[in-house]
This record gives sequence, C-alpha cells and structure tokens, in this order.
Amino acid sequence: MNTRVLLAKRPEGEPKPDDFEIVQEPVPSPGDGELLVRAQHLSLDPYMRGRMSAAKSYAKPVEVGEVMVGQTVGEVVESKNPKFSPGEVVLSQGGWQTYSIATGDGVIKLDPKNAPLTYALGILGMPGQTAYCALLDIGKPKAGETVVVSAASGAVGSVAGQIAKIKGCRVVGVAGSAEKCRYVTEELGFDACIDRRTENLNDALKKHCPDGIDIYFDNTAGTILEAVLRRINLHARIPLVGLIEQYNATGDPVGPNLRPLLVNRALIEGFLFLDHLAHTKQFLADVGGWLREGKLRYREDVVDGLENAPRALIGMLRGENFGKLIVRVR
Repeated sequence: MNTRVLLAKRPEGEPKPDDFEIVQEPVPSPGDGELLVRAQHLSLDPYMRGRMSAAKSYAKPVEVGEVMVGQTVGEVVESKNPKFSPGEVVLSQGGWQTYSIATGDGVIKLDPKNAPLTYALGILGMPGQTAYCALLDIGKPKAGETVVVSAASGAVGSVAGQIAKIKGCRVVGVAGSAEKCRYVTEELGFDACIDRRTENLNDALKKHCPDGIDIYFDNTAGTILEAVLRRINLHARIPLVGLIEQYNATGDPVGPNLRPLLVNRALIEGFLFLDHLAHTKQFLADVGGWLREGKLRYREDVVDGLENAPRALIGMLRGENFGKLIVRVR
C-alpha cells in the first residue's frame, strides 16, 4: 500500500495535526513515459506552510484532499521511461507519500559516490542553492563587509553565512537558542551569534556590528528585520529569502519602518530559487568543492516515519529543528 499524507483542511494560524490526514491507497502503476519512485527521504521546508494557504503566491497551493508537496530522494521501482532504470536513485517532487509517479521532467539521477544522497535535499539542493544564489547574486558580498544572517543554524542560513565567511566578510548570525548560537560560532565559524529569545536585538546588533550592516540575509522578516534596518549602511543589500515570522500569522503583520531603506538607498530584493536555475552547475561546482575542502559544515535533523512529518513541520515552524529537516520515509 501507498502511505500518503494529505492536506485535510487549511490551517488557521499555526498548523495542527488534524490539518493533515494519513491514508493508505494502492500503489499506482506508471504509464508510458513514466516511472514509479519509492521514497527514501522527504525534505521538509518552510515554504510548505505557504502552500497550505489559498492566498495568492508564486506557486499553486495544495488543494484540500491533495497530497502535500515536497522533494524526495527515492529509488526507481518500475520505469516505462527509457531514460531511467529500476534501482536508480533520483531526486523528484514526490510529495509526502511512499510511492509517486514521475514523468521524468525535472527528475535528477543521484550518484551516492559524489555525496550522501540526502545532501540533494539540503546543502547540494534547493536550500544550498538558495543560500548561494541569494547571497552572491543579490547580496554581492565584498571582503571586509558585515553580513547578518537570520535563522543562522537552519538549512539556508547556515550555508549563506559560511559562504560569506569564505568571501572574507564578518558574519553575525541570529538563532533561537544558546545551543544553536554555539553551533553557529564554534562549528560554522560565524564571528558572533545573537540569541533572539534571550537577547535584546537592538543592543546585540549594535555590539556585534559596530560598523553597521552591509548585507542582511533575511530568512524571517518581522522583528529581526526591524532591528537590522536601524543599523544598515549606505547601499546595503537585503536578499529577502523567507518570512518565517509571519507564516503562521492570522492577520497582516506589523511592518518595520522602511525609512532607512530610503535614507541609505538600500536594496531589498525578493528571492525565489526557481529564478536562478541557470546557476546550478556553478553552484554545485563551488559548494561541492568547498564541502570536499572542509570549508563548509553541514548538519541534518532526521525524523523517522512519514506519519511523523506533520508534527515535524509544525515543530520546524516553531524553530524546534536543528539543521536541515528530513524525514526518513523507509
């Protein structure tokens, strides 16, 4: 049987376990040109909260009663597509289910000799490329500049901050616990990290960014963005990658004072991974090389069992995960 996690109803505020439904259905059969993939690992990412909403966005929402979306690493079980063979491991948009049908479009073969297969869901996949492209294409870091990264211990922020260090910047992270801050400074090599739960953001940013902020890699928006804007320098750049603070909001968020953007002629630019796929080859060459050279560190947070995916996503939106969140399906 095929275990599938469906969207049972649209959440109001923070998602709840009963917003999801777990069902058992027959395993589907591939048609001409298709392949059947059995999932091994499922990626959980903050964007999924937006897909649960009917609000207009850059992508079509998940309809009530449909399987939740998500990237998976899995094994080809049966293939009627000449480009793929049974036994091959692939990256695909399999969603929250044990078995999925793919047409072959956008499906990528993976070689376990190159890197751990789960890295395709994280540092060598969408989160890693988001960090790489948003920082380099929008942030445009220069040696000696000060970079602040929110959600600094997460899958995207941890990579963005390390790349900024490789580029010669001073990097200050913002994370959600003392343990995460220790990881960010002691293992990832950030120059400092602010505990957003216990420290005053304005005072801490003044202390750790005495020369102001040139780049803010924004995964959260909200209160951290508001504090950062008070410290931005002339011609600062802000890649806006995520809105974690407002994903569960039931009304319009209270916006920060954007006057410093005008006064300092700063750039804030929204980032979508899909706009930067032309850079994939260079991203894999650079980040793969930095991984092999030991210049990048990476951490995964693995949850066992597809049935535990709803609670894991809920916890991630609360900041409970530590590293790239992945569900071990099998």
